[in-house]
Amino acid sequence: MIDLTRVKNTYYVMRHGQSKANVEKTIVSSPENGLTGFGLSDKGKAQVALAIEDFPELDDKTRIFASDFLRTKQTAEVAGKALRIKYPIVHTPLLRERFFGDLELGSDTLYEKVWATDAKTPDATGFGAEPVYSVLERIVSCVQKIEKEHSGQHILLVSHGDTLQIFLTYLKGWPPNRHREIDHLDVARIRKALP
Repeated sequence: MIDLTRVKNTYYVMRHGQSKANVEKTIVSSPENGLTGFGLSDKGKAQVALAIEDFPELDDKTRIFASDFLRTKQTAEVAGKALRIKYPIVHTPLLRERFFGDLELGSDTLYEKVWATDAKTPDATGFGAEPVYSVLERIVSCVQKIEKEHSGQHILLVSHGDTLQIFLTYLKGWPPNRHREIDHLDVARIRKALP
């Protein structure tokens, strides 16, 4: 895992702006649907630009790492343009949305079923959803890779609700299945995560 006392960079997390999936209240968690479809709404793009203004410490030297789903790619692009970043955005499957299995393209009210199962055990795979430990392993692996390659940088991780909530739970020292107990990270919200 990550030695939280020895991180070499400052990390911020950002959930993507309002997406077309959010507007349609639809679960889009598989690469088949998320890589090329359900990008940001116009409102989502505006949300991202506004959110960046609240973090003056993020500047043109910020390094952005983002999920390769369309909604997070577009979020990273809007954020990068607002910051006038000097470095290319890195897109990685390690920051992808949590896969919600059988609930794909269903109503977003179905998230509650997976979260209720999560609360019982961190190893849950109800509805074919990706277990919380698997999600955590991906994002921790991403941060470990960044730590090996960079030092003294501001890092903005652009990802998805569950992925980031699970990561923030880990940073609190809580089991990742308690991710719904963390202060909710709404669309286009940025939060300082580390150190």
